[in-house]
Amino acid sequence: MALALGLAPLVTAAPALAAPDGSSVVINEAYLKGGSANAPFNRKFVELYNPTAASVSLAGWSLQYRSATGAGEFSAAEIAGTIAAGGYFLVAIPGNGTTGADLPAPDASASLNPSGTTGTVLLSNGAVPLTLAPGSIPAGTPGVVDLLGYGASNTFETTVAPVTGTNPTPNSLARTAGADTDVNAADFSTQTTVTPQNSGGTGTDPGPEPEPQPEPTPEADVTIAQVQGLTGTSPFVGRTVTTRGVVTATYPTGGLDGYVIQTPGSGGALDLATHLASDALFVYSASTASSVAVGDYVEVDGAVTEFFGLTQITVTGASSLRTLDASSVVAPRAATVGLPATDAQRETLESMLVLPQGEFTVADTYTTNQYGEVKLASGDRPLIQPTEVARPGSPGYAAVVADNAARAVTLDDGATTNFFTAANQSIPVPYLSNENPVTVGASVAFTKPVVFDFRNSAWKYQPTARLTGDTAYGDLPVTFEDIRTDAPREVGGDLKLASFNVLNYFTTTGDQLRGCTFYTDRAGAPVTVNSGCDARGAANAENLARQQVKIVTAINALGADVVSLEEIENSARFGEPRDSALATLVGALNAAAGAEVWDYARSPEALPANEDVIRLAFIYKKSVAEPVGGSTILTGSAAFSNARQPLAQAFRPVGGDAESTFVAIANHFKSKGSGSGADADQGDGQGGSNGSRVNQANALVAFAAEREAAAGTDKVFLLGDFNAYSQEDPIQVLRAAGYVDLGSTETDEYSYVFSGLSGSLDHVLASPAAAEAVTGVDIWNINSGEGIGLEYSRFNYNVRQLYQADQFRSSDHDPVVVGVSLLAAPVDPVPPVTDPGTTPGEGADPAGPGATVPGATAPGTTVPTAGGPLAYTGTESVAGWIALALVLMALGGAVLGGRHRASRRA
Repeated sequence: MALALGLAPLVTAAPALAAPDGSSVVINEAYLKGGSANAPFNRKFVELYNPTAASVSLAGWSLQYRSATGAGEFSAAEIAGTIAAGGYFLVAIPGNGTTGADLPAPDASASLNPSGTTGTVLLSNGAVPLTLAPGSIPAGTPGVVDLLGYGASNTFETTVAPVTGTNPTPNSLARTAGADTDVNAADFSTQTTVTPQNSGGTGTDPGPEPEPQPEPTPEADVTIAQVQGLTGTSPFVGRTVTTRGVVTATYPTGGLDGYVIQTPGSGGALDLATHLASDALFVYSASTASSVAVGDYVEVDGAVTEFFGLTQITVTGASSLRTLDASSVVAPRAATVGLPATDAQRETLESMLVLPQGEFTVADTYTTNQYGEVKLASGDRPLIQPTEVARPGSPGYAAVVADNAARAVTLDDGATTNFFTAANQSIPVPYLSNENPVTVGASVAFTKPVVFDFRNSAWKYQPTARLTGDTAYGDLPVTFEDIRTDAPREVGGDLKLASFNVLNYFTTTGDQLRGCTFYTDRAGAPVTVNSGCDARGAANAENLARQQVKIVTAINALGADVVSLEEIENSARFGEPRDSALATLVGALNAAAGAEVWDYARSPEALPANEDVIRLAFIYKKSVAEPVGGSTILTGSAAFSNARQPLAQAFRPVGGDAESTFVAIANHFKSKGSGSGADADQGDGQGGSNGSRVNQANALVAFAAEREAAAGTDKVFLLGDFNAYSQEDPIQVLRAAGYVDLGSTETDEYSYVFSGLSGSLDHVLASPAAAEAVTGVDIWNINSGEGIGLEYSRFNYNVRQLYQADQFRSSDHDPVVVGVSLLAAPVDPVPPVTDPGTTPGEGADPAGPGATVPGATAPGTTVPTAGGPLAYTGTESVAGWIALALVLMALGGAVLGGRHRASRRA
């Protein structure tokens, strides 16, 4: 912190950006890695300096922070006190851990959580949190006294200040020779000696860098297996040791800042029952990572630590690394083992070179475009939402949770890169492409060895060198099966019915409304609405066009004749006719089809008093289906005060008669993400607002009965996004009323993926008479299993452009399509629908909260469940979850839910 004290003195601090003439208090040093491994201090701090000739009161001021990609309000912490002329002021911030010494007595404390490597810190002469547009902050911005954008932040003074190393690299950002030119990159430089100073002058005086200290003397010469030990924690933690091994992987760039060494001759065909300790070790050493190569035989000295669960040795300089004669030893081999099911067994392979054996399946791609990682599951199926196949709280539920934990592993990219930060958006993201798609449900084959390690609280397979999108597909350590299809499977019937959540399709774009804030691309251009207004979709016409072409392509390829739509704009909320956005979408569908193929069911005159900004709708092909009467929306129902009211419309095939008429009811129940009081998340896997969804299911049953009678038919289909998985209380209510959940009985596919778990929130349920007419069902996996980087909302987020004008990732939900034979002549029937009472995993758990064993309860009896009353017919069976639990416990879940490889996705 070599600050020049001879700056021109002025008497007051200006209420604007830090001034180059020395007229303002400045951020002088920012140490934001406190408490991390190797940290000199256990807390973070921001040190202020007053270059003026008069003291400055900080009363009412605040220190504020916003994440590197943030565009909204800063987090603010008030500070108070006085900073003397030419004096310092130390603001302490909680650290990442407890490593390091205590700071000198701070002058103030701020309850903030700044990243150690990337973000924006600002000093304000007010206490109100500021909201600044990303980019360079101009001088004179109200409320901003000084601002530091560092790492890859999107908010800075002119250009962002670079950061050297990850959190365990001990350094700070300090003003370069006291300069304040309003250019963060020029004004701040990395300082390897951290020098906090408080107002009393207590701290490390600014001065020359200290002389290099001698390397610590090793206390023991040990093997790698001895360092690793027989448990998850090394017996040598905190001690400096010498060990040696052959380099199997190097990561000089990308943030891992180290390399892996393994005992010569180890690996190969291991028996995990007798292999008790790992023979490999991660060497954390940013200073020497570039001086070693795979195949080198090296000896290292360093301190042993546990870095958030990963055993490692820290080599601090070249003198602690010695290259030995590699020709004198046998190179280690990749261990040919499958994924161990327990943490204890996995510890015995930590950091070792492995060539994974057995089947693997893609389980999640949601974070791939941000962190370059793909979540996998061992076996031939993805990880499953427990309440998709087992009742909440049941032994079957617990068995699925355990099975998921035993099969989960992450394929990483050999780096810690966050591809959303500005500095990294020019690096092509790995794994994702349209030429070699990575899709949930696809099988994965390992073609090259990888390193098995533990980071971010997860076991991972790391490539032996950093990967980016520039890495050729053939150089990846894996290949992915391509399971994409151009159309759903053939479902037969003379009419096809479908449900499709269209991901906030809004023709009212954010730029048309006041107050909208936006998510932006890497050039800072708005892409989608963030907050501040009622719009939820595209930011402008250009992005709406990108969204629309994907939705149109998907619907036209779906092959359905009647489609219920969820999450489409309620145009009445924006002063337009209620059907305006719907009419626009139908017009786009017809334009793409080249003819007037589609029409839509008009809104009824009777509307609910209060409606959401999104609504439900029906579209249909005029040559195949025709509406019978007008549409009806459920009004006056308290159950739907927090959700979209169901929309009913009767249809029949063109040329059909009264016998071929059916009622379709579109639905979009309350989401899982919120709820308080009786609606609070009960921790049983059903999420928040389960009680509301149960009430909505009961109200839907009554509404369906009313519309069935009005249409004079016993064929009723309930379609849509029920925000409930197949074994949760709301779906059980509908089953108990006699409806058959076609998706869970006719397919082994899922319509949604959340937190790496596949399940179906989207359902088509049929009355008994309607179920008899069903000829086939398919969940067309075009969305939920695809990387979100392909979505219109991530256009130009990365230099590797993933967006294409096709159906893939047109939404986050997959459409469900059902074939129905309604005319007199039979049409391609398929095997009958399975009795809903025999669905695997169904049935209340006798040990569950308040449930009664189905079969022991008289038909028609209402019994309490976790989510509310549920009427049982007496046909439900508890055998499903018992069989599931036994299979999972005996076989590790190998047969839970078979899968159609040709189209699997939630």
